[in-house]
Amino acid sequence: MNSINRRSALLAGLGVAGAGALAACSTGSGSGSGSGKNALVSPSGSEVVAAEKKRKGTGRQQKLTLTAAPAMIDLGGGVMPKTWAFDGRTPGKEVRLSIGDTLVAELSNQLPNKTATSIHWHGIAVRDDMDGVPPTTQTAVRAGSTFTYKFVADAPGTYFFHPHVGVQLDRGLYAPLIVEDPKESLDYDDEWVVLLDDWVDGVTGTPDEVFAELKQGMGGMDMGSSSPSNSPDGDDMGDMGGMDMGGMDMGGDSASASAPSSGDMSMKFMLMGAESDLLGGDAGDVNYPYHLINGRVATDPDVHTGKPGKKVRLRIINAGGDTAYRVALGGHRLTITHTDGFPVRHQEADALLVGMGERYDVLVTLGDGVFPLVALAEGKNANGLAVVRTGSGSAPKATVRPKELDGMIMAASQLRAADEARLTSAETDVTHQIKLTGGMDKYNWAINGTPFDMNDPDAHPILIEEGQRVRLDFVNDTDMWHPMHLHGHTYQLGASGPRKDTSIVLPKRKLSVFFDADNPGQWMLHCHNAYHGEAGMMANVAYQA
Repeated sequence: MNSINRRSALLAGLGVAGAGALAACSTGSGSGSGSGKNALVSPSGSEVVAAEKKRKGTGRQQKLTLTAAPAMIDLGGGVMPKTWAFDGRTPGKEVRLSIGDTLVAELSNQLPNKTATSIHWHGIAVRDDMDGVPPTTQTAVRAGSTFTYKFVADAPGTYFFHPHVGVQLDRGLYAPLIVEDPKESLDYDDEWVVLLDDWVDGVTGTPDEVFAELKQGMGGMDMGSSSPSNSPDGDDMGDMGGMDMGGMDMGGDSASASAPSSGDMSMKFMLMGAESDLLGGDAGDVNYPYHLINGRVATDPDVHTGKPGKKVRLRIINAGGDTAYRVALGGHRLTITHTDGFPVRHQEADALLVGMGERYDVLVTLGDGVFPLVALAEGKNANGLAVVRTGSGSAPKATVRPKELDGMIMAASQLRAADEARLTSAETDVTHQIKLTGGMDKYNWAINGTPFDMNDPDAHPILIEEGQRVRLDFVNDTDMWHPMHLHGHTYQLGASGPRKDTSIVLPKRKLSVFFDADNPGQWMLHCHNAYHGEAGMMANVAYQA
């Protein structure tokens, strides 16, 4: 099959999953509207405590302190920005434990200017009051204060952690979290965690300055500094009709000063003309000066040293704020074994499409020589680079583009859950339509037309009950793709797709997912584009008491 046909098939698959349901949808669907009157399960309520007692633990504890503080970090190639980081490094030090172990992590907030923060354990179904989402599951940790997260990690997989306050995700505050299963049957010789990120902080500005510019919307931009070839066309202008996001709270970050008034803003951060067929059009909003693999720029890459013939497990994590990556290892094929921590039927591919918040585990059998691991910033004409060295040879150029990037490209919609990961067949108890709305014109991203209000997180909950089989129908009404992330659960794509917690939903497409309501509390459902989520594309999936 040629590249065009493969790409067309991928486009079709990404947007539509679950046409055949796990079972018949039964009771009617809720939009989650109107419900401050419903009694919701408290994040630390008796239902949460009871669910936690059911988790199987080893009794072992791993204790650590994570200090969030300003730092000047070395990204290689002479690039040394000031940012915020855990313990003075980006990515932060990897945390690794075994299934059933209890993580006891003290967050020490040493950020400047009274900046509050938190830690969200992305992808892990923790107890609700440990999920790290102010103000819903905890009060934000004030500067100079500490907070201790304690939970049983009862699901193996590749995860990471990051703040859930404002747009702090797009700073340097993140690190990988690996939960190992000693009984796992997967056979390999070595392991390499590959963490992808798009970087702006301390180079051309801060994430808060990026957000201040973006939230003016295209209608408020001074287009005089842009060339005609980069001007937006009407197809990129989703519109909710007059919703004003100008007063949105920016999460308490130190740089959230008032932005210039509409019409006074030039486009310093907004990226125009980022187009991707794989993503259905507009690929992203933000012009990043660097794309990193394991905290290194492409001109001074991270190097993995191995031996020819050895099988290596790559744990690939996209910690970016606004960039999907097409990932390939020159001269090699990838065997996909897991996505978002759950096993899939093994599938070979030349390249992977990885949205923000997604993780993939792949196996590669190393050749002899020097090989580029490239993370192509999808639609943005830039890339991150790392190097695999097993023998002699010169290092690849920073702009290298291996042919595998244009070969067989895989995304989650083309995968199938391994037998042991597939949901059992059951009737659907409740269906919720999750309409993704808004656009670049007013930068009014929302769910079901209502931007999430951090000051009133219970205003429009999506209501579920413990024990239900839940169906979510993501309906993307916008002209842009969105990586939709559900906290506290994993869902299945359609009848037999992979188990995920973050999935790409293409523009003007529908994606149906199913999950079991087995972790009571209040859980965020949001776009993992840091700026879309902060603008309001977020909702509270809340258990009724």
